[in-house]
Amino acid sequence: MKKFLVLCLAICFVFALSALAFDDMGKATTVNGWVSDDKCGAKGANDKAEACTKKCLASGAKMVIVTDKDQKVLLVDNPDALKDHIGHHIAATGHVMGDSIHVDSAKMM
Repeated sequence: MKKFLVLCLAICFVFALSALAFDDMGKATTVNGWVSDDKCGAKGANDKAEACTKKCLASGAKMVIVTDKDQKVLLVDNPDALKDHIGHHIAATGHVMGDSIHVDSAKMM
C-alpha cells in the first residue's frame, strides 16, 4: 500500500511540474522594437536602416525584431506577418518562445 501511495504522489508531482513548465505557452505578449534582419541585428534597429534591412532580407537574411527593452534579437517565425513593417518601429503581439517570436499582430509606434 505504501508503494502505491508513493507512486501516486510521484505521478502528481510530475504533472504539477509539467503544468508549471507549460504555463506561459498560451499567453500572448506584446514586444516593442524594430523590425530588422539577422545580419545587422541591433545595428539595424533605427529609423535610418529601412533600405538596408529590405536589401538584406531580399538577399536571404532572416527577419528579426530587436526589442527596445534590452536589445534582444528575436527571430520572427512567420515573417509574412511583418512584410509591411520592414525597418519600422512596432508593437508586435505574439508568442515568444526562447529566442523567437510568432507574431499574431503588429502596429506601428
